[in-house]
Amino acid sequence: MWVWVVVALSIACVILRPFGMKEVYPAVAGAALLVLCGLLPVVAAARGVAQGGDVYLFLAGMMFLSELASDQGLFAWAAGLVAAKAQGSATRLFCLIYGLAVVVTVFLSNDATAVVMTPAVAAMAAAAKAEAPLPFLLICAFVANAASFVLPISNPANLVIFAKTLPPLDLWLGRFWLASVVSIAITFAALWWTQRRALRQTIAVPQERAELGRGARLTGYGIGGTAVLLLAASSAGIPLGLPTFCGGVATAALVLIPARQTPWPLLGRISWSTLVLVAGLFVMVAALDRNGAATGLAHMLSTWSAQPGRAALGVGIGLGFATNLVNNLPAGLLAGHALTAAHLPVAVTNAALIGVDLGPNLSVTGSLATILWLQALRRAGIEVTAWQFLRLGAVVMPPALVLAVVS
Repeated sequence: MWVWVVVALSIACVILRPFGMKEVYPAVAGAALLVLCGLLPVVAAARGVAQGGDVYLFLAGMMFLSELASDQGLFAWAAGLVAAKAQGSATRLFCLIYGLAVVVTVFLSNDATAVVMTPAVAAMAAAAKAEAPLPFLLICAFVANAASFVLPISNPANLVIFAKTLPPLDLWLGRFWLASVVSIAITFAALWWTQRRALRQTIAVPQERAELGRGARLTGYGIGGTAVLLLAASSAGIPLGLPTFCGGVATAALVLIPARQTPWPLLGRISWSTLVLVAGLFVMVAALDRNGAATGLAHMLSTWSAQPGRAALGVGIGLGFATNLVNNLPAGLLAGHALTAAHLPVAVTNAALIGVDLGPNLSVTGSLATILWLQALRRAGIEVTAWQFLRLGAVVMPPALVLAVVS
């Protein structure tokens, strides 16, 4: 029981951020308390940390690319281009950013949308002199989850759930293309409806645009090359962490070495505490797993297996809401263990993945991508509270989740 109490309190503090503390502190405190109180052996905690190895490499690579793109002016160039294409229409700018976010999420993952694209959108809103930039920035948070099951590489949680049983790319597309279209379309409609008043604002057409310098071009090539590398790794069933990290490091070398720049300023701007936060979450899910959470979930799912349709609906919607309690990566890890043990029909596994990927659009702690998005906003001087996001997520997420699972 005490394991559940510690985990619940830690997650609550991550969500509510009492006294304005960063999310990493309660996550680390909860993990440390589990070990110090004897609720989780040190060896089991270390194994929990090690389970996130691929995720740490993936995030580090994406953060390298994001900082390079910002530092070399790629964001400023893209901002001016998109703002000019909007031709003074906030609605047109909203649609352009939404489409771009879908492409980035599909081919570079949802974390890339949060880490790489959020600063770019902030720059776009500034270039267009938008009085209310939040509607455009919200796209990065919601699309990061809504488009995250188009391809296996679109969300690291996909690989966590399927593990060694990841379907080939053609089979994956056959299973998830319709649900992905439904998820993206419903999320767009709901997000536009909630922001329609703010989209009546007038935005400026930039008279001057930033030039695309050599460093920015090389960074763009590096991001494109990393996307191709990730697609190849996904097709071959290779974990995405190391290829992403190598892509980030190679791009940094490609940009910095010819310019005779040192990497230390770049490394200093990266939010390394994010990796510590993820490690804390993995330790807590290891404690829950050791406390029988995965076994209990597998037993419950087995009782539903006689009615696959009802089981798929219940699992998809149930996991969708559950991800907001423990974050989708740990929830996906637990769900993956339980689904493997329960030997459930494919339809149930598909619904579980949709729930883990799309459900986090309800709250700020539902997915790591949303947490990264919040951190990017704070760096831009914009604050969104957990309550603000929850009120919006309660409108956007449920219809998209239910219709995607049903489809």
